[in-house]
Amino acid sequence: MRRKFFRCFTFGIGFMIFTWLITMGLYSHLNRTEQDRLRSSNEIPRARLKPRKVVKDYDGVANVVQDIDRQDNEILRFDKSREGEDRHGFMKNGARKDAIETVDLVELGKVRSPEDQMIRDKGYRKYAFNALISNRLSFTRTIPDVRNKLCKTRNYPENLPRASVIICFYNEAYSALLRTFHTVLARSPENLIKEIILVDDYSSEDDTRDRLESYIRSYPKISIIRTKKREGLIRARSLGAEHATGEVIVFLDSHCEVNQEWLEPLLGRIKEDRRNVVVPIIDIINMDSFRYEASPLVRGGFTWGLHYRWDQVPQEMLKPYSNIANPIASPTMAGGLFAMDRTYFMELGEYDKGMDTWGAENLELSFRIWMCGGRLEIIPCSRVGHIFRKVRPYGDPAGQNSMMKNSIRLAKVWMDDYIKYFYQTRPSARQFQGGNITERVELRKKLKCQSFEWYLNNIYPQQTLPSAQNIQATGKKQKFYKPVYKRPLLLRVHNTDLCIQSSETYYSKRALLILKPCDENERGQTWFETEDHSLVLGKMLCLDADGKVENPFIRIMKCYGKRGPQEWNWKGMMLFNPFLGMCVAATKLKDGAYIEMRACDRNDALIQIDQVPGFHF
Repeated sequence: MRRKFFRCFTFGIGFMIFTWLITMGLYSHLNRTEQDRLRSSNEIPRARLKPRKVVKDYDGVANVVQDIDRQDNEILRFDKSREGEDRHGFMKNGARKDAIETVDLVELGKVRSPEDQMIRDKGYRKYAFNALISNRLSFTRTIPDVRNKLCKTRNYPENLPRASVIICFYNEAYSALLRTFHTVLARSPENLIKEIILVDDYSSEDDTRDRLESYIRSYPKISIIRTKKREGLIRARSLGAEHATGEVIVFLDSHCEVNQEWLEPLLGRIKEDRRNVVVPIIDIINMDSFRYEASPLVRGGFTWGLHYRWDQVPQEMLKPYSNIANPIASPTMAGGLFAMDRTYFMELGEYDKGMDTWGAENLELSFRIWMCGGRLEIIPCSRVGHIFRKVRPYGDPAGQNSMMKNSIRLAKVWMDDYIKYFYQTRPSARQFQGGNITERVELRKKLKCQSFEWYLNNIYPQQTLPSAQNIQATGKKQKFYKPVYKRPLLLRVHNTDLCIQSSETYYSKRALLILKPCDENERGQTWFETEDHSLVLGKMLCLDADGKVENPFIRIMKCYGKRGPQEWNWKGMMLFNPFLGMCVAATKLKDGAYIEMRACDRNDALIQIDQVPGFHF
């Protein structure tokens, strides 16, 4: 009896051990499969990145920044059960999941291995942005909805025209390219997207060939066209437009993220008049941290050297306040992101195919739209994020100065007698040839276009003619604003020992401002008041009010020597910005509290001026 019991007991123990081994083996296999799936889908294993805080309200940048211990916390990814979901965060029926959580951008960008460092270095070298973070981000991260509140109450017709979205690329980072068209699919009504056309301008990157073609097979609305040789952005876009079948063509750069309800305002305006060419507000995706930032309401202009520039919107165009959400006439456009009726694009002459690679095509098309009977507008209720890079990671394939050639073609065809100001500003242009322009001159005659003088008088009266004294300032060579300093100051909150300084370094552009204990020897707290009423921190960056009433936080930005968001006057102990009609306010008197813009109220903490005598660097 004892022997039988012992055999049964031994068998039972053995069976339990065998069952346990099988269970652990299955668990290990499934865990490895899940990790492989996460790596293949550019998602971050949650054991490595833990959320700090859920952000429930994305109505404006202020709600993203406020009360978060690091202002870079805004990377988001999906977090519900993945049953029925494909590997990129979409349900099988095409719907997106709504549950989101924040991940610290700083944590996301940490280099944890030599491989990470190689990816990061290659990204800056090949793409001019942080590819390590891009690769770790979800393709449809949630970004702050920074539209004006007036936009969120607007309705659009149901029978809007369908769009062909054209995305041209050359050796683009794979993750950035996928994020561009995934956000288009996720944030556009399905019935309004006729197709997405990817135009590969002879890329040499392996990812953009077999891997990309295999990937897009799952998305029937996406197709890819490949050029047989390097054509450049201008001719590649024309190729995409020739293959488009939608009523409207929408051009996007290959490193964008479209925001909520971005497409309907563009299509609605074109439906009103097919000659309307429309541009979204282009928000900033930081090239280093991938933080999404709202851009101020500005419009396009140009210098006499034929370089694009951003201009302040004339105040009379924004009165009454409701005009902030209405279309705004713009003399020029940046050119990377815009929409127009497809047949009108063809009638107007498409792009000038005699131009090479990139440069000046945006000004040429802008002049042609206005002078030949069209209308160019910024649509404030449409917002698209764009990675702004400090350098272009590639040049003209033939090694020539395509920007100069294209500018000469533009000037000869469209500027009439005003071409003399272009040559005065850029004397070296006389040594270049723009190629045969006969076809474009004939196009201008066929379209019965207005003169360039008409354009200046009616569309861009704010543009001033260069004189002998300021001719250099209108050209490319004058790059820096040189302020005349009056006195160094500490900006101290009255009756406290707290002073205003940058939340990062005094040379970190777009850094917000916070309170810290005063230190007159600290360069990062020393503001220099200038004769034109600017305040320059550490003789590096200017106090900037951002130009948006809905964004209360102020920052430091590159000084540009104009009035507006960088003009500051003193009303007693209140620091006043006449552009916004608001004052600097310290609402929380504690170390690390953010500085805001508010309606001027003497009950808020007042700013006291402490002069810094004998301050030297």
